Amino acid sequence: MTFVGKEDGQTVFTGVVDEYALEWGGDGAMVEISGRGMAARLLDNEAQAQDYTTATTAMLLRDHVTPYGITVADAGSLSAVPGFSISSGSSEWSVLYEFARYYNGITPRFDRYGRLSLAAFSDDTPLTLGEGNPITDLTYTEKRYGVLSSVLVQAKNQLYSTTVTNEAFLAQGGCARQVVTMPTNAAYQALRYSGRYQLQASERERFRLAVTVAEAFWGWPGQLVTVELPRAGLSGTWRILESAVCLDETGARTALTLCERDAMI
Repeated sequence: MTFVGKEDGQTVFTGVVDEYALEWGGDGAMVEISGRGMAARLLDNEAQAQDYTTATTAMLLRDHVTPYGITVADAGSLSAVPGFSISSGSSEWSVLYEFARYYNGITPRFDRYGRLSLAAFSDDTPLTLGEGNPITDLTYTEKRYGVLSSVLVQAKNQLYSTTVTNEAFLAQGGCARQVVTMPTNAAYQALRYSGRYQLQASERERFRLAVTVAEAFWGWPGQLVTVELPRAGLSGTWRILESAVCLDETGARTALTLCERDAMI
């Protein structure tokens, strides 16, 4: 069953209902609904193991996305991947994620209308978060632990390898190397993909800004936010990584997690 949530006539969420419960008590009847976004349809289905000589976006969507009733809003312009293989036991979501994020640097996502997008996030019309907004909580975090300065990727037979470095982190004195071993038949290009992916993944959680705004649906994941909070010593352009909306007896609020502008491509 598909669930569509609306606020003031505007669609704010589209997903799949996993469970609902009806309760009766002294205060009357209540229904509780639990569910997930449309990615659930891909997570719940296992992909068939197969090998593509060269996999294109059209092929991936045809074989692993549209059969599950998913609408594609933007297929982006992802590059074809030679020698793309799907191992047994992989979910359809993991197949799509590997093709888009691992090889093309684009995070697949669903919008609030339940449509899939494989395009880069738009940088148009950023929001402004400043002293005039009803901010109730604010936390800034910088974490060095887990950030990699370099990744050595080598084939299992060790006949060839490559090293990818995080120059900015190295310049700040960072020193954390990871060694990744890939199958013997992995192409050199695949080694580069793997190294770059590992660096980006380690960097994504380095900087975080958690903000709670006393408004419902203040912003959406992927939107840019121009932060102007001089009293907190914070400024610059961030991107919304997560947005959680809550409505209870105290009123409406949006809990935002912001990351660096390019941390979620």
